[in-house]
Amino acid sequence: MTEGSSDLELRRRQLKSQQSTLQTRKQNAVCVRRAYKRYGTKSHPYVILDGLNMTVPKGCIYGLLGASGCGKTTLLNCIVGRKRLNSGEIWVLGGKPGSRGSGVPGPRVGYMPQEIALYGEFTIRETLRYFGWLSGKTTQEIETKLEFLVNFLMLPDAERQVKNLSGGQQRRVSFAATLVHEPELLILDEPTVGVDPVLRQNIWNHLVDITKHGKTTVIITTHYIDETRQAHLIGLMRGGYFLAEASPERLISQFNAESLEDVFLKLSVIQNMGKRRRSSVLQTVTDTIPIPAGAVNDAAVLDDEVGEISGEFGDNISISSRTNRRVSIAPEPTAEEIPSELPPDEDTGFRFRDMLKVVSFSHMRVMMWKNFLWMWRNIPIMAFIIGLPVGQTILFCITIGHDPKNVPLSIVNYEIDYPMERCQYKYGCNASHLSCNYFQYIADNYSLDLTYYATEEEARTAVVKGKSWAMLVVPHNFSDSLRSRIELGKDTPAWDLETSKIHVTPDKSNENIATFVTRDLLFGLESYGQAFLKQCGIDPKVFGRPIRFEKPIYGYGQPDFTDFAAPGFILTIIFFMAVALTSGAMLLERNEGILERSLVNGITATEMLFSQVLTQFVVMFGQTTMVLIVAFPIFHLTQNGSWLLLFTLTILGGLCGMCFGFVIACTCDTERSATYLALGSFLPIVMLCGIIWPIQAMSPYLLWITDFLPLTQATESLRCVIARGWGIEDPIVYSGFLSLLLWIFIFLTISLITLKFKKG
Repeated sequence: MTEGSSDLELRRRQLKSQQSTLQTRKQNAVCVRRAYKRYGTKSHPYVILDGLNMTVPKGCIYGLLGASGCGKTTLLNCIVGRKRLNSGEIWVLGGKPGSRGSGVPGPRVGYMPQEIALYGEFTIRETLRYFGWLSGKTTQEIETKLEFLVNFLMLPDAERQVKNLSGGQQRRVSFAATLVHEPELLILDEPTVGVDPVLRQNIWNHLVDITKHGKTTVIITTHYIDETRQAHLIGLMRGGYFLAEASPERLISQFNAESLEDVFLKLSVIQNMGKRRRSSVLQTVTDTIPIPAGAVNDAAVLDDEVGEISGEFGDNISISSRTNRRVSIAPEPTAEEIPSELPPDEDTGFRFRDMLKVVSFSHMRVMMWKNFLWMWRNIPIMAFIIGLPVGQTILFCITIGHDPKNVPLSIVNYEIDYPMERCQYKYGCNASHLSCNYFQYIADNYSLDLTYYATEEEARTAVVKGKSWAMLVVPHNFSDSLRSRIELGKDTPAWDLETSKIHVTPDKSNENIATFVTRDLLFGLESYGQAFLKQCGIDPKVFGRPIRFEKPIYGYGQPDFTDFAAPGFILTIIFFMAVALTSGAMLLERNEGILERSLVNGITATEMLFSQVLTQFVVMFGQTTMVLIVAFPIFHLTQNGSWLLLFTLTILGGLCGMCFGFVIACTCDTERSATYLALGSFLPIVMLCGIIWPIQAMSPYLLWITDFLPLTQATESLRCVIARGWGIEDPIVYSGFLSLLLWIFIFLTISLITLKFKKG
């Protein structure tokens, strides 16, 4: 290339740069003129806050600058309707955020939060499809936009999962998700963080390009203050107040500064100091850049308090102070610039069917697709979630409610000279050593492990050391005295009455084992006595209790505690698994920012809850089916009632737990607090709902509380279905169904109200 052609190419580039600068200044001038007009037209997103007046004209790029913690993100959250104002008003795209006719929330706005706010398991293509479908775009439109965004933002292959991308690439995907549906208003919270300078410049060029024709408006916050020189308007914000609001060229010209950083530093110093008290450092800074008349609100700097200069754009200058008070130093708007009232909301027309439209089926379809896709991408987690209640049911069935085995007992039998003489067990009509025959009988037919000792001291020591659960002492003439009682009846001598008894000294530190030992000894004695009489040709009915228990109307002759605890256990495990699953899923979405982003895109709280209900219902259906199969067909727990009622009541218990999980997720801010609340509610429900012990045994002061708990009526209802075979027509049965339905309604209502009104 010759020297002349090189000079010509250089002149062309300079001319092109000058033309671009001229075009930008021209557009800035147009935007500034719009900003300083009366705000009666509906084409201007308009914001008024207490201590802050902000106007974003249509078709402009508005740069919101300020130190960390000054309120930029909070302001953006107010604009998109995710936080409430303590005072002031906001008008966006035709109305107040959330009102009928407003484009916020909805597809007219695109919001990119500071967080990545994306599903790491989704690919780039699936991510853009999700946000595009939420905004009403077709798959073909999304694919066309996807190809452009991948090339424009220098993204890797669209089939790459987001979690496998670098931090900068993830932020670019988040930016692409904001652009995919081409919204009218773009709200970008630090979109260029972690982006290389070349791509950052490309992003700004794209923002300038899409705002040229006035169809797109951009509000952007950034740490890189110099890049906002391409914005049409900028607002310098500090401590919740505006320092200035104008075009970059105007601010730099007003303050005769070389950069916007100098302007921001100057205004920060002015805000924090009084005219009568200045340090030498502050004096040097303020003298460097002269303050033009009218550039700031002079009344604001009369405050004599000295604060601290801090920010994200340079050094920190600490000044000793009594307070850290900051005030607005932006010039007060003139009477012509102050709107008399907010523009009226756009009237989109009222249709009665809109009141009946609770959810959007297109939104529900997209949310369901998203939920099931997340489950498919997390198969190990889902397998654990579904398999955990099955494993717990198996453990319950093989560990709870069974008789103890091989319970050790200590025997001291004075009828024999132990250890020189051993019991000669003789079955049949032989009454010489009744104690030996009795012990052999219970050892053969009951779960008792008998150990003989020579002295009572040795037997007692075994009990004291925990090697035995009871000491049994047989008197010397036990068999003779027992025969005397039978033969003499009421004339039996007192000593025979005393020596015909076996003395039992138990260890009752474990009441359950002590009860089983007592039962086996008494029932064993009755059974042995009847067997002995039968061997002697005597009617066994002669020996027995004067009470006869007939075949039970419900249940079995020897009740199993497993059957008693099973209904409550099944309801509890399904209930709290649903609590953990739903609260965990919602907290994950909320803490990652995905929930907020979806709500800004137009998803309602009702749609979000219902989509979670439908998705988790499928999981809970599988859990319930497997738990019931394991408990009844496999482990043969008692089931005398309707399978339909059993399954329906268990499913309702899971739905109730799911709705309780929604309440936990909506009211708790962190996984830790949610875990504490879930664990804190577990034991009271288990103890007070009659799950592990009858409520009839509780204090009368607690009974009125137990009736109002979610699982009390349901547990009793399920017991009646399983053990008694009762139907839905019985009051105890249908009261369990009504109780669960009522609690489901209460929990859903609390969740919806909390989601709607829980804003900062």
